[in-house]
Amino acid sequence: MNNNRKAPLEICSDCLFKSICLQSMSEEDFNFLYESTIQKTYQKGEVIFQQGEKSPFLVFLQKGIVKFNYVDSNDKNFILTIVSAPSLLGLANVLNDDINLFSIIAIEDSMGCQIDLNKVKVLAMKNKNFLISLTKLSTDMFRNSIYNVISLAHKQINGRIADILLFLARNIYHSNTFTLSISRQELAEFAGCSKENVIKSLRALNRDDIIRISGKEIEILDIKKLIKISQKG
Repeated sequence: MNNNRKAPLEICSDCLFKSICLQSMSEEDFNFLYESTIQKTYQKGEVIFQQGEKSPFLVFLQKGIVKFNYVDSNDKNFILTIVSAPSLLGLANVLNDDINLFSIIAIEDSMGCQIDLNKVKVLAMKNKNFLISLTKLSTDMFRNSIYNVISLAHKQINGRIADILLFLARNIYHSNTFTLSISRQELAEFAGCSKENVIKSLRALNRDDIIRISGKEIEILDIKKLIKISQKG
């Protein structure tokens, strides 16, 4: 089944990406981007960008949640960060050689618009304000993955898990009660530890009434204690 279609104008009217573009370019330039933009749905587990391959497009994620996934030379899997809509994906390719540094994978059913990368580059090269806007978007996105690397380097398992739970509540689900879109194994890949350590840490937090776990649903019961664990590391 073909899940590609022309992005409908009614969606573009309230589009954050369009709003950002029109702050630094004309309606004519935006239409230059729009005329080749395709709306696409992604099933859970579908690869949007494949590590090591070229991609001829960016994706403005309208709906859903994705993970930034990196596989090292030893075939060990790491989750660099998790991003929810609305978000612009593939920005790292605007100024490099178009080779994906990592994979971006849908962790729940998602929807986005594929935007021609060459057209973005053409507009970015002739419009420095648009280029600055893209750079800011890219910096904001990668800030989360940088913070995660810092957490892995300087914190024990409990501190890492506390960091991740706070990050998910604040930045992904926007609630202290949420249903995890990722597995315990993916949590381990995000925390840089074993699945067994993740389960042990979650059980301890549940036992101490800091969180409540019911299957994939997690509720943060005592956010002050969770923050303290995060800060203590």
